[in-house]
Amino acid sequence: MLWLFSQILFIMSYTPALSRYQHMPYNRVGNSGLKLPAISLGLWHNFGASSSFETAQAMCRTAFDLGITHFDLANNYGIPAGSAESNFGKILRQDFKNYRDQLIVSSKAGYDMWPGPYGEWGSRKYLIASCDQSLERLGIDYVDIFYSHRFDPNTPLEETMGALDTLVRQGKALYVGISSYNSEQTTQAAKILSELGTPCIIHQPSYSVFDRWVEEDGLLETLNDKKMGCIVFSPLAQGMLTNKYLNGIPSDSRASSNGFLKSSDLSQERIEQISALNEIALKRKQSLAQMALAWVLNKEGVTSAIIGASKVEQIIDCVSATQNLQFSQEELDEIDKISLQT
Repeated sequence: MLWLFSQILFIMSYTPALSRYQHMPYNRVGNSGLKLPAISLGLWHNFGASSSFETAQAMCRTAFDLGITHFDLANNYGIPAGSAESNFGKILRQDFKNYRDQLIVSSKAGYDMWPGPYGEWGSRKYLIASCDQSLERLGIDYVDIFYSHRFDPNTPLEETMGALDTLVRQGKALYVGISSYNSEQTTQAAKILSELGTPCIIHQPSYSVFDRWVEEDGLLETLNDKKMGCIVFSPLAQGMLTNKYLNGIPSDSRASSNGFLKSSDLSQERIEQISALNEIALKRKQSLAQMALAWVLNKEGVTSAIIGASKVEQIIDCVSATQNLQFSQEELDEIDKISLQT
C-alpha cells in the first residue's frame, strides 16, 4: 500500500520549474512564426515499452524544466514500434496536460511501420493513416509538426507533399516538414508545398562533426534560400561525440550491441579523433558532447539540435552547451583538421 501511495504521489507531484524559460535560447524556424529551443529532445531510443517508463518520464520532466519545449517522435520510435508515442502520450496526460500549448510535439512517417504494401514510404494512404495512428497513440488532436520521414523514389512528390498539405487543412498538423531529403528533392518539395499554400517550414537532416553530407550536398544553402529552418538529428554521431568511447567500447554501450552504431564504426583511428576533439572541448571548458552540440548550433541556419538520452544527467549536460556557442576560427580549423581526416 505504501508503494502504491508513493507511485501515485510521484505521478501527481510534478510542477514545472518556474525558471524553465530563462536560459534556453529559442530560435525562429526559417521565416515562420514558430520558435524552437536550441536543444530538442528526441524519443527514438529509450522511450519505448522495452525501456523504463519511470526513467523516460524523469527525462521528459527534466527536459521541460530546462526549457526544452520540443519533443520529437516518429510513428516507428520505440520497441515495439509506436510505443514511444504511447509512452509520451501517457506523460502528456500525467505531467503536461495543462502545458500542451507550451509544447511542440512532432512526429514523422516514412519508414516501415506495419505489414503489407501500405505500411511505409510516402503514399497518401500511408502518411494520412500514420498521422491518425500517431495522434491516437499520443492522445492529442494535432501534432505541431508532421514530417515526411524520407524521400520516396516510387511515389510522385506531388502526392507525398499533397498528403502533408491535407493534414494541415484537416487540423491534424499545424506545420509540416521533411527529413533526409537532399538539396534537389528539398527544392522540389518546397515548391510544391508553396503552390499548395502550406509552406514547408523545416528540414530534419543528420549533421555532426563526423557527418558532413549537408555541406557536400549544399543543403544548408538551399534551406537558407528557401527560408526553411534546419533541425539536426544525430549531432553527437550516435554517441561517438561523447566521452563514452574515449577509452574504447564499453560493454554496455550502443556500439557493443551493433545496432545503428556498430563496433566497426569505432576504429582505432576514430577513437584517436574522438580523443583529439575532446582535448579541444576541455580547453573550451566543455564536455565533448557540449562542444559537438555547440558546433552544429554555431552553423548558420541551424535552428535546433535533437539529442537522445538514456539518463537525466545527459540532458543536463547537453543543455549546458548553450552557455558557450561561440568558436574561434582557430578552433573551427582544428576541428576540421581532426574530423575530416581520411
